[in-house]
Amino acid sequence: MNDMIKPADQDQVREAVSWALAENKTFEVRGMGSKLTLGRPLADIPVLDLSEFSGVSLYEPGELVLTAGAGTPISEIENLLSENTQRLAFEPLDMAAVLGAQPGAGTLGGVIACNLAGPRRISAGAARDHILGVKGVSGRGEAFKSGGRVVKNVTGYDMSKLMTGAYGTLGALTEITLKVLPRPQKAWTVLLMGLDDATAIKALAQAAGSSHEVSGLAHLPEDAAARSGVSYVQSAGAAVTAIRVEGPGPSVEHRVASLRNELSAFGKLEELHSHNSAMLWREIRDVQLLPADDQLWRFSVTPSKAADVAQHMRREVPGIKTMYDWAGGLIWLSMPPREDAGHEIVRAAIRDVGGHAMLIRADAKVRGQVPVFQPQAKAVADLSRRIKEALDPHGIFNSGRMVEGL
Repeated sequence: MNDMIKPADQDQVREAVSWALAENKTFEVRGMGSKLTLGRPLADIPVLDLSEFSGVSLYEPGELVLTAGAGTPISEIENLLSENTQRLAFEPLDMAAVLGAQPGAGTLGGVIACNLAGPRRISAGAARDHILGVKGVSGRGEAFKSGGRVVKNVTGYDMSKLMTGAYGTLGALTEITLKVLPRPQKAWTVLLMGLDDATAIKALAQAAGSSHEVSGLAHLPEDAAARSGVSYVQSAGAAVTAIRVEGPGPSVEHRVASLRNELSAFGKLEELHSHNSAMLWREIRDVQLLPADDQLWRFSVTPSKAADVAQHMRREVPGIKTMYDWAGGLIWLSMPPREDAGHEIVRAAIRDVGGHAMLIRADAKVRGQVPVFQPQAKAVADLSRRIKEALDPHGIFNSGRMVEGL
């Protein structure tokens, strides 16, 4: 069983890294462990448990700024913000439904490390767009601060941006400062019923290009819609295309009415209000509408190519199920378990259209044998290696989590 080191402050993190350097050890960096099966499996190595770095140390609602320990549960932060009618802008997904973890167990550090963002990414951006600063320890055993109220960047690097999406491979984050936003007064959803994938994506593109400031653009094929807990969506007996509008009450009502008029040529339209609208977007955000026992891929592609990519996959692999977010720019695709997770078919599907794909869910044996992340072009791979060597030259943190040997 893995040994565990559980530092209580940043000095103890530095001491742990110094010990690892002296003893030629490496660490698996962990918060609450909700994403242990995300990425390539790691060897049986000591765990650097950062769950003690929990709690909100600074929150100024009037300034829209919050600072919290990296081990702070996202649910705790969201509850605090909700009490002040505010929210995290980038709508991070809860990976519980996808990875079989305890709901609400994800931490702020985990969200930042994976750069998680939900449906609102089309209007608000990803996690990295809202980071004001971070604090942590590099693989050299050096404490760093970036952004926020005190700036001490590692020379030549924007540490806040580098750490976001690095899956814990560059350093151990202990504290994060974020920009937060007011929560909208109202959120309604316009539904288009019965569209095929290609037509739905055209409708989403039209909504995205409109003046109505939409904040969610998703398409659920019939089998995905049938898994919804929203009775109207579940009983539709057809594919459902969803367009979310948020903001002040009168503005939302006006924009929804205008959207319905503009999209009427696509066919039957309906609306979801308040509770049902929020429930549907949680299901979409947390990928609850695809089979839980299948292997799961996440594609990021040009929206106009999304239907073609999905169709290619359906031709090649029986039993494919899909759902689309970000106006088609994000495809969630599940397939019955395969020893190779169909990774060569996946790469072929996006080879000519661009984009990237990540294997989100598969057993450890499969994740250890196939490229979980999109293989990088040589120039990008060389840059990634240089950054790793600059910040973690001895491979102390999560080495091999993203790419074998790195």
